[in-house]
Amino acid sequence: MPEAISDTAAQAAGETWVAISRLTRRLRELAVEGDLSPGQALVLVRLVKQGPASASELAAAERVKPQSMAAIVQALEHRGLVERTRDPEDGRRQLISVTERGRERRLDDRRAREAWLARALQEHCTEAQLRTIIEAMTLVDAVAQV
Repeated sequence: MPEAISDTAAQAAGETWVAISRLTRRLRELAVEGDLSPGQALVLVRLVKQGPASASELAAAERVKPQSMAAIVQALEHRGLVERTRDPEDGRRQLISVTERGRERRLDDRRAREAWLARALQEHCTEAQLRTIIEAMTLVDAVAQV
């Protein structure tokens, strides 16, 4: 029989969920001139993290129609952020991979969002509170890896 969840654990879960959801939304809102659409950004992140994939694999992973993924890939390709190559194992299939420009773009986007978050934390928190956040995020990350 599963162990009952304490009121404190339930409250911690709720507070964590709300804070992370709100922070995620806020970070996504930090658009700059010429920023990528959410779909384009997700595909770029996926390709950076997981390596080359076919358009159909990307469509399935992102739960979008193949036609929608084709448009996303075409827009990324037009910007020079991804490229298509023949699959060495199946010459009929094309793989989409991130270009060096795409990797730099992803890294620049991440740095900009991290800089915003660092400034916001510094403006709203004391040094002691910042250390508490670091400790709390270490715990949340450990839970996320279970």
